Amino acid sequence: MSAEARNLADLVGRAASDNPDKTALIDGDRTLTWGALEQAVDRFAAGLAARSLQPGDRVGLLLPNSIEFAVAYFGTLRAGLVALPLNTAYTGEELGYQLTDSAAALVVTDAEHRELAGGVDTLVARSDEWSALLAADASAPAVTTGSEDLAVLLYTSGTTGRPKGAMLSHRALLANLAQMATITPRVVAADDVVLLVLPLFHVYGLNAGLGLTAYVGATGVLADRFDPVETLQLVHDRAVSNIVGAPPMYVAWSMLPGLGESLASLRLAVSGAAPLPPAVLAAVLDATGHHVFEGYGLTETAPVLTTTLCSDVAKPGSIGRPIPGVELRLLESGEEVDDDDPGEIVVRGANLFSGYWPDGAGGRDANGWFSTGDVAYADQDGDLFLVDRVRELILVSGFNVYPREVEDVLVAHPDISEAAVLGVPHPYTGETVKALVVTREGAELTAEDVIEWSARRLARFKCPTSVDFVDELPHSTTGKVAKGRLRESA
Repeated sequence: MSAEARNLADLVGRAASDNPDKTALIDGDRTLTWGALEQAVDRFAAGLAARSLQPGDRVGLLLPNSIEFAVAYFGTLRAGLVALPLNTAYTGEELGYQLTDSAAALVVTDAEHRELAGGVDTLVARSDEWSALLAADASAPAVTTGSEDLAVLLYTSGTTGRPKGAMLSHRALLANLAQMATITPRVVAADDVVLLVLPLFHVYGLNAGLGLTAYVGATGVLADRFDPVETLQLVHDRAVSNIVGAPPMYVAWSMLPGLGESLASLRLAVSGAAPLPPAVLAAVLDATGHHVFEGYGLTETAPVLTTTLCSDVAKPGSIGRPIPGVELRLLESGEEVDDDDPGEIVVRGANLFSGYWPDGAGGRDANGWFSTGDVAYADQDGDLFLVDRVRELILVSGFNVYPREVEDVLVAHPDISEAAVLGVPHPYTGETVKALVVTREGAELTAEDVIEWSARRLARFKCPTSVDFVDELPHSTTGKVAKGRLRESA
C-alpha cells in the first residue's frame, strides 16, 4: 500500500495508484474504476477552485448515495474545503438552519433537492455545468490541507436547543479508519464488495462505509435508498461480501424468504447506530450461518468506538469492546465504577472530534477525554452493554432526534399549550417518537392534525408516530417537565 494519507482525499489517489483499473463504485448500471474516480475527484477540485472558494469554506452535499456524492465529497476535501453532508430527508427550514449556521458557500445537489438549498449558490449534479466541469482537463489546486484541518462538519443533536456542528478533522476520520483496519477479522478487505446503502450524509455510512472502502481500495455498491427486497437482490446480483448496516435493514431482511440464498456471498455483516433485537440476530445466524457483529459510536468519534468483532464471542445485546486505539472508561461522579456497575462512557483516542462549530467548545477535556453521554456496564468478560443515555436523544433507525426540537414545533401550534416528546420502543426502527400534548381550552385537535402539522416542519423520522392528549404534564420543582415520571407512565 502506498504512502500514508494526510488528507482524506489521498485515499482515492492511493487506491488509484495501487489498482487503477479496479472497480471502485457501482451505482445501478454505472461503474467507475479507482483511476476514473481519481480523475473525476481531481477535476471536481479544480472546478471548485475556479469558483474562487477559499480553503476552509464549507460546501454542502445535498445528494443521495451516488457516484456524484463520492466525487463531490472527495473533490471538496482535495480542494482544501470542508464537506457539509446534508440530510436529503430534511425540510427547507431544517436545512436552512445548518446552511446559515455553517455559512456554507456552495451546495452541491441534484435537480430534485435544488430548491431546498435556499439562497445558497448551487452546483447541480449531472447538469451541463457538472458535465463540463468533469470534462475539463484541469488539475486540482495545490493545497496543504489535511491532518488537524477541518474536513467534515456534521450536524448532530446536542444536549440543548438546536443541532450542533461536530468538527471532524482529517486526522480524526483517518485515525478511525486506521483503527478499524487493525481489527481481525477485517471489517473490509481489499478484495471485498461492500454494500453502501446507509446514507452517506450520516457519519456511519460516510466513514465506516465509503471511507473504509476507499482506505483499503475495495469495491462499493451504492444504493440510494433501502428497499428490503431490492437491496437484498442487489446483494445477490453484485455478490456483496460485506454489509455495513443498521438494525432496520436486518429486521426487514429477517422477514423475507430465501435469506440464506440471497446472502450466499456474504463474508461479514456489521450493524450499528442502534441496538439490534436478539431475535433478529438469531434469525440471520440461522439463515446464513453468519453473526451480525454490533458496534457503537458517535458522530463526534468519527464514528466507531466499540464492536463485538473485538469480543471473544458476539453476545446478543452487547456492543462489544473498544477497538484498537480507543481508550474507554466507565465513570460515576468522576470515579471508575466497580465491576458490573453502570457508568458513563468516557473515551480517548486519535479519532475524537475537534469540538463543536465554530469555536471548538464541548470537545475533549484537558487530558483528551470526551464524555459520550451514554451509560453502559461491562460484564465479567469485559464486554459492554448499553443501559441508558444521559442525554434525552431518541434514536430512530440510528438517526438522532432531539426532543426539544420536536417540542418546539408542537407548541408553535395555536391549539397546543404544552407538549413533551419521548422515545418509545419500535420493532422496526428501534425507537419512535411519541408526543404527549396538552391542548388549549376549547380546542378540538386530533392525533392526525398534530402529525400533519409536524410533517410540514420536520423530517419524517422526527415526526411523532403516536400522540396522546393529556390534561396536564408532570413538572419538577424547577418547573421543567419531569420526563422520568412520563417515561414510567409511558
